[in-house]
Amino acid sequence: MAASDRVPAERRRRRPTRTGTVLSRELIVTAALELIEAPGGNALTVRRLGAALGCDPSAIYRYFADTDTLLLAVADKLIGDSLTGFTSGRDWVASLRDFGMRVHSSVLQHPRLAAVRASRFTAGPAESQAVDTGIGILLQAGFDPAQAVRHYRMFIDTVLAHAAVDADVRDLTEQQRDQASQVWQEDYSHLSADQYPNLHQVRAHLSAMSGSAFLDTLDALLAHLVALRRQQSAPTP
Repeated sequence: MAASDRVPAERRRRRPTRTGTVLSRELIVTAALELIEAPGGNALTVRRLGAALGCDPSAIYRYFADTDTLLLAVADKLIGDSLTGFTSGRDWVASLRDFGMRVHSSVLQHPRLAAVRASRFTAGPAESQAVDTGIGILLQAGFDPAQAVRHYRMFIDTVLAHAAVDADVRDLTEQQRDQASQVWQEDYSHLSADQYPNLHQVRAHLSAMSGSAFLDTLDALLAHLVALRRQQSAPTP
């Protein structure tokens, strides 16, 4: 047995790097996020991460099995950051709206991880806490357990889907965003009334198509949940 194999894993992890830094999961996740958001595009590789931390790239694998596992850990950190300071109040609708706004805002702040957060489950402590909190709000509202789970899935998928789209738009160049706005304000609004009668009828309002539909969708979804709850609470004739 090699001498290194007799050293407990935790002690091997705590060895300082050549720059004197003691690695930790949190330090690696923070450095990975910085590389993902580096100017010019996602620069995350194990080699670059090792260089940023002043350690041999192989040291990363003492903490994460592979880069995919690391990526999920970064996503989990962002989930936790988005809900820092969040508390559920007595008004469950206001609480759920605040919850959704925080998640949406966080995804927009980190657009290169939008797809990961919208399509993957991290199974990390922050995601577990977020799901527990969201379902708890719906249980507080009076939905039964099966309904609370189903409605939370509908709610969070809607929030994340809109956030992913809005993040993609935010990540466009200014020229690309201007082009998209121009399509609705100029191109579509000048289409023939004979060939496109409905577009012609609403042409003065088409500029709204270039904006985010998130807030309207969020409020419509919350109104739907309120209506469902009222139906359940209504006395049986």
